[in-house]
Amino acid sequence: MRVSADRERCVGSGQCELLAPDVFEVDDDGAVRVLVPEPGEEERDAVRDAVAQCPTGALAVSG
Repeated sequence: MRVSADRERCVGSGQCELLAPDVFEVDDDGAVRVLVPEPGEEERDAVRDAVAQCPTGALAVSG
């Protein structure tokens, strides 16, 4: 699994950071930053939940 974020679409709601804090962080500028682009198996469900709950569709997973 590979995680990506479109910082231009992000509105900084923080849902991703709440659901997968080891993978996502909302920077001081209010946009998401991917901390771990290839999360381990233990993070996959949380990452998928974060992607599904992103209000702007700024997050994506592949693989």
